[in-house]
Amino acid sequence: MLNILLTGGGGFIGRNILESFLVQKYNIIAPTHRELELLDEDLVRDFFIQQKIDVVIHAAARPGHRNAKEPEKVFYENTRIFFNIVRNSEYFQKMLVIGSGALYDMRHYYPKMKEEYFDTHVPVDEHGLCKYVCGKYIQRVDKIIDLRIFGIFGKYEDYAIRFISNMICKALFDLPLTIKQNRKFDYIYVNDLMPILDYFIQNTATYKEYNITPDQSIELYTLAEKVRMILGKDLSIITAEDGIGLEYSGDNSRLKHEINELRFTPIDKAIADLFEWYRENKWAINHELFLIDK
Repeated sequence: MLNILLTGGGGFIGRNILESFLVQKYNIIAPTHRELELLDEDLVRDFFIQQKIDVVIHAAARPGHRNAKEPEKVFYENTRIFFNIVRNSEYFQKMLVIGSGALYDMRHYYPKMKEEYFDTHVPVDEHGLCKYVCGKYIQRVDKIIDLRIFGIFGKYEDYAIRFISNMICKALFDLPLTIKQNRKFDYIYVNDLMPILDYFIQNTATYKEYNITPDQSIELYTLAEKVRMILGKDLSIITAEDGIGLEYSGDNSRLKHEINELRFTPIDKAIADLFEWYRENKWAINHELFLIDK
């Protein structure tokens, strides 16, 4: 079995990886923050010297969203962690980076951006700038693949702000479904990320970067309607701002050409599956987080 270092094993994507079929195929090593401080270059170097790592899945990141603590540290810490790992590339065969569409620069999004659009603009926000800097480095080295995720949803995400989980949880407590502004997004179900990771673990990638997006974009208002329909509740859908915002979507033709058999879970089924998980875990949901929209 290949030895895989998973960073960010305690986060949203990391926890889903550790509950996926990948743990049956690979020996996944997911050290906690206490076991491996990724900000410490010496500890990271010692880890790679002592452990035999074949592949790195880099999912660790200090979040930069509106619910994040100490957002001013996003660029410094995330960039430092990235380079603390990649400077040890002699000790592993391949690194898969859980990247983001933020590196295209949120000020200048246009529908279905292709990978080649990267570096048309330099992001001004810390999260986007970090992804941009790391993306520029990835283009110039071997062994690293940038998997640029736009929207992703599933269990363990921050339901206080993450849209689909937020809608489901509000519906569970019979609260209005509130939207700041309608816009189109590309959302993949977190379960659909696993076969993509499996492919790139097993195969040599043609390119260094891929947009990890579904075949079709969807409006936030439509998602709210689907949640209401699936839960069978006649709840109000409230949009705070008129009009429709910039579309956040990426062209996935490069990914689909690379993985010919790639299929995505239909959005209705994914929402229904996630609803069942939240229904079973309703006791753990803090409904007070939904009384004020962030």
